[in-house]
Amino acid sequence: MRNTEWTDQENDLIVADYFEMLLEEVSGRAYNKAAHRRALLPKLENKSNGSVEFKHQNISAVLHRLGLPWLKGYKPRHNFQGSLVEAVERWIRRHAGWKEQLLWHDHAGVKTKRRRLFGLESPPEAHAKLSREAEERIKNTIRKFDFAGQDQRNRDLGLAGEQLVLEFERHSLTYAGRPDLAERVRHVSAEDGDGAGYDIASFYPDGRERLLEVKTTNGGKSTTFFISSNELATAQNNPSAWVLVRVWNFSREPRAFELRPPLEDHVQLVPTAYLASFG
Repeated sequence: MRNTEWTDQENDLIVADYFEMLLEEVSGRAYNKAAHRRALLPKLENKSNGSVEFKHQNISAVLHRLGLPWLKGYKPRHNFQGSLVEAVERWIRRHAGWKEQLLWHDHAGVKTKRRRLFGLESPPEAHAKLSREAEERIKNTIRKFDFAGQDQRNRDLGLAGEQLVLEFERHSLTYAGRPDLAERVRHVSAEDGDGAGYDIASFYPDGRERLLEVKTTNGGKSTTFFISSNELATAQNNPSAWVLVRVWNFSREPRAFELRPPLEDHVQLVPTAYLASFG
């Protein structure tokens, strides 16, 4: 009987090959998927070309669940095992500079992509169900590498995303024949500080308020994000005006979707911190 099970060593080999291609793609360099498969196959035991392609799609699914970029052309297939998540973890641990390569924070050239930002997309769909083992491994990996926390602490990334949305709002209102409203759009978090519960005060073309809270990531569409209690309260108190704008894939090709209150209809809100006081 042909051996079709993937060993840890084989998982490490194909994950390393996948990331090599992904880093090429993120950097805008050409690569050949078929040539990569041909070079990889002799290192694997009794694996077909089709099984390698299928495994690449499994890796895309792991990265999708982690909220990281994944290779174009390898649509995620979510029936992966926890051992594959462990292989991705091992690759990440062994490559100290992976964030700078994969989630590169060079915002140059983003202005040329501005007009393509808001062909507003739908929010992510609910994730496909995984085995209990794979689900636990995904959750552990997300906690361990704290992708959402890295985005939150990267103030340059947050500011760049806000500026992109700010300029787009002004452009959209001008294009809609409301340059008067475009002139009144304000970058509230930059001008007044972070206490308002939103970043940008904008308008709909009919004059109604749009209070935009911008969350930006270089990761994938389903990357988790933090929202403060103040932002959540502002959303609840202004349900017709408050909008969360999620900008993702920022450094490669900025894309976005919007979420409106109640946020619980779209995402699971998990408390992550407590206020400790004396007395």
